[in-house]
Amino acid sequence: MVVLKQFKGPVNLKKNKFHIVFTVFIVTLACGANTETKRTLKTSFDGKFLYGAALNSDQFTNNDKRAIPIIKDHFNSITSENEMKWMYLQPSPDSFYFDLSDKFVEFGMLNDMHIVGHTLIWHNQIPDWVFFHKDGTKLSRDELLIRMKNHIYKVVGRYKGKINAWDVVNEALNDDGSMRSSLWYQIIGDDYVAQAFKFAHEADPNAQLYYNDYNLHKSSKADGAVQLIKAIQDQDIPVTGIGMQGHWGLDYPTKEELEESIKKFKELGYIAITELDIDVLPNLSGYQGADLNINESSNNKLDPFKSFLPDTIQNEQIIQFQMLHEVFLEHSNKINRVTTWGVTDGDSWKNEWPIPNRTNYPLLFDRNGKAKPIVDSIIQLVESN
Repeated sequence: MVVLKQFKGPVNLKKNKFHIVFTVFIVTLACGANTETKRTLKTSFDGKFLYGAALNSDQFTNNDKRAIPIIKDHFNSITSENEMKWMYLQPSPDSFYFDLSDKFVEFGMLNDMHIVGHTLIWHNQIPDWVFFHKDGTKLSRDELLIRMKNHIYKVVGRYKGKINAWDVVNEALNDDGSMRSSLWYQIIGDDYVAQAFKFAHEADPNAQLYYNDYNLHKSSKADGAVQLIKAIQDQDIPVTGIGMQGHWGLDYPTKEELEESIKKFKELGYIAITELDIDVLPNLSGYQGADLNINESSNNKLDPFKSFLPDTIQNEQIIQFQMLHEVFLEHSNKINRVTTWGVTDGDSWKNEWPIPNRTNYPLLFDRNGKAKPIVDSIIQLVESN
């Protein structure tokens, strides 16, 4: 940095025997001043894709002082982790609660962030009244479509022009690619996904609209997603693309699995990596996925890292994160967003699922808010490409 200091004053010039006023400019070099831009995830991936995180209410209301600097430094996209799910926004037929969702959107706008609403239609975290009459009988197809439309119109309409993207439908498929037999499916039929996208587009024609699901690295489920979304797009109902939930482990997905699915999804539009974390804890059942109905019994063998994560496991996680980001970079012409599901290890849902009260380490920042070695590794990976 160059600092110019201006001084004015009289000088006695003996030859001319009079005073003159002159100006002296002193050039000072600010030695050691740091002029480099701070290396962060969002700046490193600038021009490739957005880098985001799912936020909880303590974070977007500025109560989590440890997380706020991380969010502002490293992320330019945010997703609501829970507060925009049906059970929180509309717990009863005529009652909407927008206090927290408004604060979430306000936080994103104040910090000039890409804002993602999660999620409009899902079979979990939704009140029974949505599907049933007071006497316990199921609604008709037309009745449920009205409730779906009213909810989507109210929520999406409120944030029209503010929320950039929506996870419109979440987890409608089984792992074999068939439709999940949710109450949405049972009552409305297999076009309920199309109807949801239609209503969301009508409510905000400019919003990005995604289908979001886990285990989409599996070939059969990826094929089912392609078939589902292509059929909707063929009806001239806009679907921006696929949200690939990244709830993955140390040994899955393989590079080949991930690339195969990404290539399939490219024909549908854009791809967002929506819920990235890497589980490091033992998994005796071998289950891969994020089905909240899966629960396992706890024992000490399944919670071995209460105090710290061994270097050997951390190195495995680094290798897996590096591989994933290599693939993301290779396909950055179609991947427009990567979102970690949480900010620090302590925030992660993986501490409670599928076994409660465990100590997991699935994210990029530790419980103290310190960047783990993988963050610098990812940044170096980007800079070397």
